[in-house]
Amino acid sequence: MVMIPTDLNNSSYANDPLFPWLLSIEKELDDWYSGNRSGGDLDNLLSDCISTFKNNAQYRNDLRFLKIWFLYLEGSKDYENIFREMEENEICIGHSLLYEWYAYFLEAKGKWKEAHIIYHIGISRKAEPIEKLKWAQSLFVKRMSERLNTFSLGKVDGGEQVEVGMKLINPWSAFILEELLKKIHPRITKYDGYHLSKKAYSGKVALSSLKKSSRNKIIEIGGKKYQIKGCAGQGGFAQVFKAYVDSNPDDAVALKIQRPAFPWEFYMYRQLDERISGKQRSSFGFAHKIHIYSDCSILICDYLAHGTLQDAINSYVVTGKFMEEVLCIYYTTEMLYMLETLHSVGIIHGDFKPDNLLIRYSKDDLSEEGFKDRTDSWLDQGLYLVDWGRGIDLQLFPKNTEFTGDCRTSGFCCIEMQEKKPWTFQANTYGLCVAVHMMLHNTYMEVERKTSDGGYIYLPKSSFKRYWNVELWKALFTKLLNVKPGNNDIELLRSLRKSFLDYMHDNPLLIKKLKGLLVKQRGTLCSA
Repeated sequence: MVMIPTDLNNSSYANDPLFPWLLSIEKELDDWYSGNRSGGDLDNLLSDCISTFKNNAQYRNDLRFLKIWFLYLEGSKDYENIFREMEENEICIGHSLLYEWYAYFLEAKGKWKEAHIIYHIGISRKAEPIEKLKWAQSLFVKRMSERLNTFSLGKVDGGEQVEVGMKLINPWSAFILEELLKKIHPRITKYDGYHLSKKAYSGKVALSSLKKSSRNKIIEIGGKKYQIKGCAGQGGFAQVFKAYVDSNPDDAVALKIQRPAFPWEFYMYRQLDERISGKQRSSFGFAHKIHIYSDCSILICDYLAHGTLQDAINSYVVTGKFMEEVLCIYYTTEMLYMLETLHSVGIIHGDFKPDNLLIRYSKDDLSEEGFKDRTDSWLDQGLYLVDWGRGIDLQLFPKNTEFTGDCRTSGFCCIEMQEKKPWTFQANTYGLCVAVHMMLHNTYMEVERKTSDGGYIYLPKSSFKRYWNVELWKALFTKLLNVKPGNNDIELLRSLRKSFLDYMHDNPLLIKKLKGLLVKQRGTLCSA
């Protein structure tokens, strides 16, 4: 967001009619950042200021007034007409900042062709400083080359159209992530639970003092006190702690502390809220709020105390046993259901693995009824997908975009990543196959290429045990490891899930056995 400069000690502003407006706008911005005011209050103030001074020649080339216009433009859906009005009123049309800011604004919205045209207009008008504008355009061209496989932007001073070829983007590159965060900034700041501070975290207990062994330390966040009860997980840039809100054991949450600040995961949680409703939403993690500081971010989420699918697998590994097939089938149907739901709303998790699948248990006793359609007590039973830091929102990219890049999670890189080919939903479906393989075999999956009908297919190297339902498992791995471009991924996931559910439904004793195993598992994991 464009910032408004105000210098109270500058005597030249004493008789400046615009200066009191600048003070009011600055105050409104501070209130807006702290969440004390709505965006509508700021928009009305900006609109009134522009109406008052837009015909005043004194401010036609005043950069402060230009910034007020852009503050107003950033918050409006009708930004094209606002920019046209700026041109009609000749607001700083000879200054390069007009074109740099608007081109950057358009680029953040994915309007790359329009951004290129704006740079060209500014250069053709010889906006000063012209070298600065040309340098900004050269950086724009460089950014475009990172986004696209093939492109043509013509000469800096030429008028050729922007021609876009096949789009291959690494969604996890620092550059792309930075661009996406700029693009979503106006939206994310309006989400419930988003709290932004320009200052560093300044609680009495330093966050850096929290270690794996930390217990019962009290930290203050946004006026609430959180009693740390232990470290629930740790990565390269983040730590997750279990905490009691106001020391209440019945109100446990997970605090994810990350350096530097990382609002992307909160954005992904809010996309889940907006796009997934009803009983489907309960399969995915929930974020209450995020506090953004200049040095870190603290994401506050639901806490589940029953362990992960990885913990369940490990409980068999340590005893030299294997998870019962009926339990494998159940968790497979849960994962298929998750991906079917996510893919239907244009979301890729990007780090789909047993460590990120928490186990949840129903408060009520399970019954045979409701199993197939996930109703009654089965609605609260199953898996719960968390850790959305590598999530991908397909709605932020042009239609039919394919991705490149490596998820860098050992054992979970899909075949397309391994072979440097483009991918989309394979990042999720391959993770599902690895998770299923781990449940069945207690090992990560290795694949091999086998000849088939004049071509080849990929299959796991490990063989299926003869007493398993081999046809079900073979169909799962064969279809998900060999998804062809253009295949209906959602329909495939749905049909596979149906095949497993039909098998269970046709054998009521299996559902009864499953109930007993889940009760036993709960006792084992919750006592660990």
